[in-house]
Amino acid sequence: MQEAIILVGGKGTRLRPLTNHTPKPLLNVAGSSFIRHQIAKLMDAGVEHVVFATSYLADLFEQEFKDFSQDLEISYAVEEIPLGTGGAIRNAARLLRGPSADAPVLTLNGDILSGVDLRAVIEQHQARDADVTLHLTRVPDPRAFGLVPTDETGRVLSFLEKPKTTEECVTDQINAGCYVFRRSVLDAIPADREVSVEQETFPQLVAGGGRVFGHVTDDYWRDLGTPLAFVHGSADLVTGRATSPLVGPSAEALIHPTATVDATARVTGGSTIGPHAVIGPRVVVDRSIVGANVSVAEGAQIHESVVDHDSSIGSESFLREVVVGCHSHVGAQNELPAQLRLACGIRIPAQGVRVSGTAVACPTVH
Repeated sequence: MQEAIILVGGKGTRLRPLTNHTPKPLLNVAGSSFIRHQIAKLMDAGVEHVVFATSYLADLFEQEFKDFSQDLEISYAVEEIPLGTGGAIRNAARLLRGPSADAPVLTLNGDILSGVDLRAVIEQHQARDADVTLHLTRVPDPRAFGLVPTDETGRVLSFLEKPKTTEECVTDQINAGCYVFRRSVLDAIPADREVSVEQETFPQLVAGGGRVFGHVTDDYWRDLGTPLAFVHGSADLVTGRATSPLVGPSAEALIHPTATVDATARVTGGSTIGPHAVIGPRVVVDRSIVGANVSVAEGAQIHESVVDHDSSIGSESFLREVVVGCHSHVGAQNELPAQLRLACGIRIPAQGVRVSGTAVACPTVH
């Protein structure tokens, strides 16, 4: 039995307010919760049993999959206290079924959209008789990441903290958040305490002569941890730049059958429009996510933004790189600047936020 663990316990603080009430892996990406895209990819790789390593709002994962009837068994390992990446993996490993100490266990971070061939990673792991195989990806500027240099055989030499200077960038290879562990390595991780695989488990294995290898690819890869990365990842799935078994042929937009889009509106760039949303005349939605039951009034423009469910955007308003929390209202003729995040339930009056000035007179003060 091929088994896997998905790390889904994080609070997703970089994506707030979207994650105030919803764990990051359950957010809607290209028409489905992100974790369903990962589950479909795991099933394509032959996985028959997956363990969710949960913590934050853990019960919502069981609700998401309570009616899941496909040929995959799902188990849930809940962290009562924060355990770090290694501790979470060790906690989830208790629910694995495979009896063999040498069995490969695929492990994924719950917020990485990747085009890597999971079967190829497992096959290379077994061919090298590895203790751990890490998927590594190359990035143009690795200074924001920990570096993972390898030798000519692919064996990992060290794990380096984020470099502070260009001279310290000895490689452009970084940890891509996908691993294959020998089961016995998982069982050796200390239980019931916080452990970091990046700072403790992997470096100790390398220092002790363990067989730790990198599987380096140039496949599509994106960390969905920030709002802009989140909307770009969703758009890339819709347009076909990234792939998922759950997404059909590439398109300019993914519009739910129950949504209403005016004939004069333009929905482009891989945007998604959720159930029962209403997109009014002359509206522009470009590379954005519009959630369920959202209304967008005439002439509004939404670029590279997320408008969460049950919200409304007033006429002639302009949003770029903005997050609008659920149950919010943005009145007419607002201009919301980049990086702005509106808390759930917020209400902005007409022309309440503008970058450019208006000719509207100030109200009389009595």
